[in-house]
Amino acid sequence: MLKSMTGYGRAVLTLGNNKAAVELKSVNHRFFEVSMKIPRQLMPIEDKIKKVISDYVQRGRVEAYISVDGEPLSSKFIKIDWNLMDQYVESIQMMKDRYGLNDSISLTELLRLEQAFDLKEEASRNDEKESLILQAVKQAAENLLEMRRKEGSHLSEDFTNRLSELEKQLTAIEEYAPQVLEAYRRRLSQRVAEFTEGNYDEGRILTEAAVFADKADISEEVLRIKSHIAQFRDAMLDEEPVGRKLDFLVQELNREANTIGSKANDSKISSIVVHSKSLIEKLKEQVQNIE
Repeated sequence: MLKSMTGYGRAVLTLGNNKAAVELKSVNHRFFEVSMKIPRQLMPIEDKIKKVISDYVQRGRVEAYISVDGEPLSSKFIKIDWNLMDQYVESIQMMKDRYGLNDSISLTELLRLEQAFDLKEEASRNDEKESLILQAVKQAAENLLEMRRKEGSHLSEDFTNRLSELEKQLTAIEEYAPQVLEAYRRRLSQRVAEFTEGNYDEGRILTEAAVFADKADISEEVLRIKSHIAQFRDAMLDEEPVGRKLDFLVQELNREANTIGSKANDSKISSIVVHSKSLIEKLKEQVQNIE
């Protein structure tokens, strides 16, 4: 089953005083990538969050927005550089002794020594809240996956219709191709007859027609297009990500169509090829959204 790389999933879970809200948005991308906008307190479990998302998404760019309420997953504390503080007080005392000053050192003055104070933050163990957050991420990822599958189903239907139409165009080319050779033989015979007043070698005409038939032969290209279409259909049933494979097949379809157009040397076949390439281009556009 095909999955689109475009999707959205949301989940909000509450347990006691703790609440976690998660939003996931995904768009097409060559590889798997996660962009996270989360509170600082969730930084310690960032890798765990990405791991949960990767269980549901193998390709595409995912934007994760997470907000939490309740007990924090980190604690803050002030660390004092007592060595620096001691030097500061000793220096003040030495200045007082040296110059005979009587001023006392106030707490306010000590607090102004910013270099002596450092605000630290450490992760605190809160298994209950961590589990709640990861469960919310999992639920949001499941909702995201469901939407990607639905979108993939719509794309699959579109692919099926366009492949069927492409096969019709291919059949039209196969049916008309022999007429191109016969028309060339008639034109060649007519032109030669005009120049030779009907006195010409029929064997030479057949030889020239055979050379033309060999150059204009598109049977191999037609066969390869049929093979690519069959592989495309098989890939659509695969459970694994097949976006890159489908992209490759579309490129090959386009290449074979171009070859047919250049070899056929006929306006009607060229017109059919133009329509076929339009179908292939639509396939290419949509394949860019497949995981």
